[in-house]
Amino acid sequence: MHPFFRSLLRRSSTVLLATSCSLFAGICSQAAIADSSVTLFATSATSSGKQIDCVILLHGLARTSKSMQPLAETLQAANYHVVNVGYPSREFPIARLAELAIPPALAKCREHKPANIHFITHSLGGILLRQYVSIHAIPELKRVVMFAPPNKGSQVVDKLKNVPGFMALNGPAGKELGTDAQSLPNKLGPVPFDLGVIAGTRSINWILSLYLPNPDDGKVSLENTKIEGMRDFISLPVSHPFIMKDKNTIRQSLYYLQLGHFIHDETLLSPQKNGELQQDSQAKKSH
Repeated sequence: MHPFFRSLLRRSSTVLLATSCSLFAGICSQAAIADSSVTLFATSATSSGKQIDCVILLHGLARTSKSMQPLAETLQAANYHVVNVGYPSREFPIARLAELAIPPALAKCREHKPANIHFITHSLGGILLRQYVSIHAIPELKRVVMFAPPNKGSQVVDKLKNVPGFMALNGPAGKELGTDAQSLPNKLGPVPFDLGVIAGTRSINWILSLYLPNPDDGKVSLENTKIEGMRDFISLPVSHPFIMKDKNTIRQSLYYLQLGHFIHDETLLSPQKNGELQQDSQAKKSH
């Protein structure tokens, strides 16, 4: 790239950092700024005397549990216990965040004595889970779905981690998400659990996308969401900040929890087929 354009791009990125809340959030909210403690929002499914699975939700960097609320409501309607975790994502390194967020969520799930515990995560939330299971066993862990996880880091962090304002907006956890061999995601190795990854391929941030190999979601390249050991993978035309609220993303995550795979045939995504698949899954659970 010509030096003039490289300089212009760097200045534009600095402005972008100064006017946006976080690289991996993309949306600034007062709630995200104020969030400095771990919060648990638990919703219980209707019990029929059977053990009901529990799902733990972990939001992304500079977001709050509110970003995962549409997903939480869908899961509760599908008869799961749900623990929607809020944690101070910009205050501590990833290892500390994992120890703050995950143990109380597991304890809340275990109050219901579930047969299985699942996780659905957005962005940084997936790295917290990988960090946690690298040290601790979760005997009840069944399935995990990650939305737009920087499983191999992000080139955006490589380029901008030394830009003034980066630490203030993204915290120590954000700085750990680079792509070099010593970045935390790359030191964690293959996943040891049943994992499905959903990546986005639409960007609303053209400046950050210039740093990323295409396709990308504006924060993470499609390729860097993948990780050795994952069982299934699917990409959807959604952007990083909104992937957790997208109806198809939510639908696919539910399929994965129920069936152990995503639905890759789009003809099966009609409302009628959706109902048939859920009925089939419920029938399998009852046997």
